[in-house]
Amino acid sequence: MSRTIIAYVTAITLLIISIWCGVAIGSVHIPLEVVWNKAADETAANILWKIRLPRVLLAGLVGASLAIAGAAFQGLLKNPLADPYTLGVSSGASVGAVMTIFFSISIPVVGHYALPIFSMLGAILTMVAVMGFARIVDRSLKMETLILTGIIFSSFLGSLISLMIALSGEELRQVMGWLLGSVSMRGWPFVQMIIPFVIIGSIMLWTQRRELNVLLYGEERAKHLGVNVKRSKYIILVGGSMLTGAAVAVSGTIGFVGLVVPHMTRMLWGSDHRHLLPLSFLNGATLLIICDLIARTIIMPRELPIGVITAFIGAPVFSYIFYKQRRSKGGRA
Repeated sequence: MSRTIIAYVTAITLLIISIWCGVAIGSVHIPLEVVWNKAADETAANILWKIRLPRVLLAGLVGASLAIAGAAFQGLLKNPLADPYTLGVSSGASVGAVMTIFFSISIPVVGHYALPIFSMLGAILTMVAVMGFARIVDRSLKMETLILTGIIFSSFLGSLISLMIALSGEELRQVMGWLLGSVSMRGWPFVQMIIPFVIIGSIMLWTQRRELNVLLYGEERAKHLGVNVKRSKYIILVGGSMLTGAAVAVSGTIGFVGLVVPHMTRMLWGSDHRHLLPLSFLNGATLLIICDLIARTIIMPRELPIGVITAFIGAPVFSYIFYKQRRSKGGRA
């Protein structure tokens, strides 16, 4: 059995196990027979189909979106410290959501969809602003320019969020809860909302799998090999931003998934984006389902924000990657 087949079998097996654990474990245990026989336990069946399953699927879709976007951004930027938040898209989505909560914005036609709609709008506007400003500064749209522009916009948008938090009263708890990230009590409507963006964004990144492999050797060499570097950049940036914006819109800010999963997948199975992208997608779903399971069971009957769990996992890994990168560049003490 080839190494690639082992990688996919392992990833799919772990995902299936995590989904089963996610729907079965909790304050109420869900028996196996309830999955195909609702009459076996009507209460357990209602919990499974109305609460647990949509929550697990939403966690999986959010984790998959952040992970595949992170893998694409790391390949494009040639930097293992890059993740979906590098270009400020997450900050833009967060501003849109926090403004909706802070100003109690509601649209009668869309109802409770106002929050994700404004969050997605913030992500898209930030992406357009970052790319537009970077284009003005450097018409060749070099990655260094994009990174610095993303940092500038993230800092500015972060200050707006801090200002709204400082001025908020009764909304403070809701704002902080959303910023820490959660997939609790979202339900099927949010699963249906994110699926189209996951499909479109993932396909956009998948079409650039070979271009990402060539870009690892540098933009100039990629041009000589026939890659339309500028077009590939736009497709990867738009696809990754779409996935990140959709994830933030439905779950809030969940960090480190887009950093940790692609890096660990690359360490275990290699940097070929033909396999790195789908494997990151599967492993990202598995990681966030497990993190959500831990978040809602570790201090039952209360639950922690899922962003707290991913931060506990991601911060040490981030430190390790940063240390390793500095050592490889000769940054020894």
